[in-house]
Amino acid sequence: MKKPSVYALIIAKRVLTLSMFALATFGLFIADMCIGSSGISPGQVFAALFGSGTSPVLHAIVWDFRLPWSLMAIVVGFSLGIAGAVMQIILNNPLASPYTLGISHGAGFGAAMVYALGISILGPLSHYVHYIVPLNAFVFALMTCALIMIIGKVRGFTYETLILAGIAISFLFSSLLSLMEYFASEEALQAIVFWLFGSLIKASLLKVEIVTAVAATCTCIMLRFSWELMALRLGDDKARALGVDPEKVRIVTMIVASILTAAAVCFVGIIGFIGLVAPHIARFLVGEDARFLLPTSGLAGATLLSAAAIASKTVMSGAILPIGIVTSIIGIPFFLYLVIRGRRGVW
Repeated sequence: MKKPSVYALIIAKRVLTLSMFALATFGLFIADMCIGSSGISPGQVFAALFGSGTSPVLHAIVWDFRLPWSLMAIVVGFSLGIAGAVMQIILNNPLASPYTLGISHGAGFGAAMVYALGISILGPLSHYVHYIVPLNAFVFALMTCALIMIIGKVRGFTYETLILAGIAISFLFSSLLSLMEYFASEEALQAIVFWLFGSLIKASLLKVEIVTAVAATCTCIMLRFSWELMALRLGDDKARALGVDPEKVRIVTMIVASILTAAAVCFVGIIGFIGLVAPHIARFLVGEDARFLLPTSGLAGATLLSAAAIASKTVMSGAILPIGIVTSIIGIPFFLYLVIRGRRGVW
């Protein structure tokens, strides 16, 4: 019997890793659906989802609250994981993420404008704040990407220019955000701070569908550029020798990653460390092959955010902590562990 080649064994290992992350995400999804102030068994969850004869109260708990929250945790974590992986590749920087490049800060400033000033990109619409906040956050997140790309054009979209532009714009929006908080009323300040902490409480099935559609579309585009992204890891000169245009790849993938990030954070607020840590976990397990790195990063992000969602409901009895705080608490030890134990030569 012919032995499988080394390449076949490597591919099998990576497929197994993807499968394990998918199973872990599904298991955490079920656990997240069951855990809460009203204890629900897995059997009751499946009965409410697929069966009949359940009480109206149980049906409402599962469909109106638990299901949107749990699904939103998965799709947002998946989106941030893939966006972080792409940004780390195209910028050749292990610290690149939607948070560190200022895209999340731009979204936060857009949301703060509505809460503090009652205005949005569509004009004074403070009476419709619950509908305008996500739109404003989405647009300002894309504006952040546009500013980065405009500055990057000066130097031919090199990764050094894009990183420095992202850091500068991050500080800009962070300062503007602090200015909004300074002038905001007490009620508005509370709303801004709560949004910045990140929360799944306002998730709905419609919002989940929107983020899922964006995530699916952007993921397909990213996978289309998987070979070009692998070539960029060799350096711009070698990528050009292989027929890859680094400038074009960076422009397209940066825009797509920004759209992915904007769609994720506009509904749930700023969630840090997922886009930073998840790609490192995936890279440690499956290597640099973008065909596997991107989906593994997404599933790792979904796993981390689902675990954080469960922790946010169990740390304090009778209270739900903002998920952004939980991801930071979980993400910092994970990241330090990867830094200390990480393999040499990855970057």
